[in-house]
Amino acid sequence: MILKTRLFGRSYQFRDVKDVLAKANEEKSGDILAGVAAENTAERVAAKVVLSELTLEDLMNHPVVPYEEDEVTRVIQDSVDMAAYHSVSSKTVGELREMILCLDGAEIERIGSGLTSEMVSGVTKLMSNLDLVYAAKKITATAHCNTTIGKKGTLSARLQPNHATDDIAGVLASIKEGLSYGVGDAVIGLNPVDDSIDNVSRLLNSFREFTVKWKIPTQNCVLAHITTQMEALERGVPVDLMFQSIAGSEKSNRAFGITTSLLDEGYEMMKCKAASEGPNYMYFETGQGSELSSEGHNNADQLTMEARCYGLAKRYKPFLVNDVVGFIGPEYLYDSRQVIRAGLEDHFMGKLSGLPMGVDACYTNHMKADQNDIENLLLLLTEADCNYFMGLPVADDVMLMYQSSSYHDIAALREITGKRPVKEFEKRMEELGILENGRLAERAGDPSIFAD
Repeated sequence: MILKTRLFGRSYQFRDVKDVLAKANEEKSGDILAGVAAENTAERVAAKVVLSELTLEDLMNHPVVPYEEDEVTRVIQDSVDMAAYHSVSSKTVGELREMILCLDGAEIERIGSGLTSEMVSGVTKLMSNLDLVYAAKKITATAHCNTTIGKKGTLSARLQPNHATDDIAGVLASIKEGLSYGVGDAVIGLNPVDDSIDNVSRLLNSFREFTVKWKIPTQNCVLAHITTQMEALERGVPVDLMFQSIAGSEKSNRAFGITTSLLDEGYEMMKCKAASEGPNYMYFETGQGSELSSEGHNNADQLTMEARCYGLAKRYKPFLVNDVVGFIGPEYLYDSRQVIRAGLEDHFMGKLSGLPMGVDACYTNHMKADQNDIENLLLLLTEADCNYFMGLPVADDVMLMYQSSSYHDIAALREITGKRPVKEFEKRMEELGILENGRLAERAGDPSIFAD
């Protein structure tokens, strides 16, 4: 295994595989903050050269967190399809990139089952933005809860009716408005202000009452901590999807208050008690930089740690995986260039890992980015066949205080690209006079459609 190269008359030597992966990453403020980034463009290119010549076996044998020290590493390594792995283990990371760009989707999916997260991260670092769009578009990842997400030709949206006080009337007003724009086929999912069992149960019961009354084919979720949702489930509260934020290391997951055994327990409970059809009952959110913010990055770069999130998520066959790409702030993704790159990277890595990926294309107001940048990312991801985006009133979350994508954005993206909502959802929206032939009808945007 060669960890050095000569470039422009200068020799570059790297400490180990982790160092190569970190310095080959495109510039990210989080990697600079962690002290793992390349010092300059020349060193970054040198690291990419070394990375391109490492074999997949090299990456298998050198995870960024040792197998015996980290349960996420163990989950990732133990889940590898060894037959698929052995078919490509002697290939270099550069050769893997060429294969992905040349092969059809079914063959890429087969190879993906034999890759560890470090391999997924490594090949991503060698790809251009256009490569990431082109390769991701070839991969289809569907999942079924009450409806099926991710089919070719569809673009779905999470209706995010967050409210500053969890007031039911205010939450329902947002739900009615979002549905009136054809948003909500991925999930109606609220981030609660109050994480108590009573409040979460109250919200879930209200969602179920509303969707049953109006015959809305979708999934409901309140994005509380998994332990709160498990207790609600034990009480008989209708839980369609069980949510949890996850990280790429055991240490960072413990900072979130979770372990693999707890996720296992929640998953098994949903198999028995979920209010939805399944077999995909889980919903995970991730985002580059979370491991550094919880001091669990293990001196690895944030892209590789993000890839490890997807390696963990695969264990639970989720219905939704959402990359909240710009939510943490400029400490991790400084500007629009870094946010757009990260969104394309994460979407591709998730799909290569076999996951039904969505992206919350978002930013915080202290970042060097604006709504035009986010709309650029949305267009790129729509062309890459991202499964779903967020739908918020005027793209502004009044509870989480960040900027994302609006109800109008979803409608515009569908019209530009010819994509449509989930079939059953579209049919119901047509019955209500909201959609016509996959486009907004004359009455769209009128929440009084759902007046009692």
